Amino acid sequence: MVDVAGWVASLDAVVELIAGRFRRVEPRRRVGAYLRGLLAGLERKNGWTLAEHAGAGSPDGMQRLLRTADWDVDGVRDDLRGYVLDQLGDSSGVWIADDTGFIKKGVRSAGVQRQYTGTSGKIDNCQLGVFLAYGSSRGRALVDRELYLPTSWTEDADRCAAVGVPAEVGFATKPQLALAMLARAHDAGVLHGWVTADEAFGQNRTFRSWLAARAVPFVLATRSDDKLTCPDGRRHQAKHLAALAGAGAWERRSAGPGAHGERLYDWTVLALHVTAKADGLPAGWGHWLLVRRQIDPEPGKDPELAFYRCAGPAATPVPELIRVAAARWAIEECFQTAKNEAGLDHYQVRGYRAWYAHVTLAMLAAAYLAATRAQEAKKGDPDSVTTG
Repeated sequence: MVDVAGWVASLDAVVELIAGRFRRVEPRRRVGAYLRGLLAGLERKNGWTLAEHAGAGSPDGMQRLLRTADWDVDGVRDDLRGYVLDQLGDSSGVWIADDTGFIKKGVRSAGVQRQYTGTSGKIDNCQLGVFLAYGSSRGRALVDRELYLPTSWTEDADRCAAVGVPAEVGFATKPQLALAMLARAHDAGVLHGWVTADEAFGQNRTFRSWLAARAVPFVLATRSDDKLTCPDGRRHQAKHLAALAGAGAWERRSAGPGAHGERLYDWTVLALHVTAKADGLPAGWGHWLLVRRQIDPEPGKDPELAFYRCAGPAATPVPELIRVAAARWAIEECFQTAKNEAGLDHYQVRGYRAWYAHVTLAMLAAAYLAATRAQEAKKGDPDSVTTG
């Protein structure tokens, strides 16, 4: 039986969780209506539709909530992270960094420009957000966010001022933005478990070194031509090291369920130099190259290979490295859920602060869905949660 009353109470508890971040009653009440609208079965979830769902005659109140209302947006972000860890945290937890695009028209939305985004798979007029997700055996959800500002913005003070970008905000690369989010989790004392990310982060030496310096184990994708140091001190490209693995060095394992069943690949691990200066690994750690090989390539083609630079406690078993590598795709599911079910990309605001306000609330709504699904799964009904 669907426990609608329980879901309503759980959402009320989420609103109460963040209530202390609002100094005035009006925005505190409105944020509850905003979250309920984000979770409603509306085709689009923007200021007008959310206002109509709440029974308001105009979008002014909802827009004011995002743009100027006095509430602590970053405080709600911290509450969101704590909520996700309380609801979904366990020993299998993995932190995942990635970016996603928000397709936009015009040139006035904060950070917008023509740039590549995986959302459309091409160069598009868009904003890019860098996100941090947490995934475990209990579920996954987005926990932090940063808006990427290209140099076309950060080098134009007037343009930034027009959309409310604080004067102290300068250019930061996507890995730097991801590190800022990981640093917040570390400073809060909750950065436990592995970190994984794609090659845009895995190729960044500062990103790897930051994790190693704090003894945070990682499995980070890297390019086939990445030069790696072997135990004998020689350096080889990742693709050449993979070619040295004998036929008996590969093992077939699942990278998790996909649309057509288990995603099976062949995997191998090759040891790397454990004192590589590039990463400054802690004592007692191992350093490896994990390689994933396609099982059934197209006729006449070599199997596709994927490469991961890994570091963690020396006794880490190979299946654990594979599990973490496979966990990276959870953030794609988070993006899909947050966009399709919680209106992450439905906003019609241009300002810097309004972007953070909407995205944070949409992430909180999506986290509520993930937590509710986890609770229903414990009861034996994982597919019962739908928006509406």
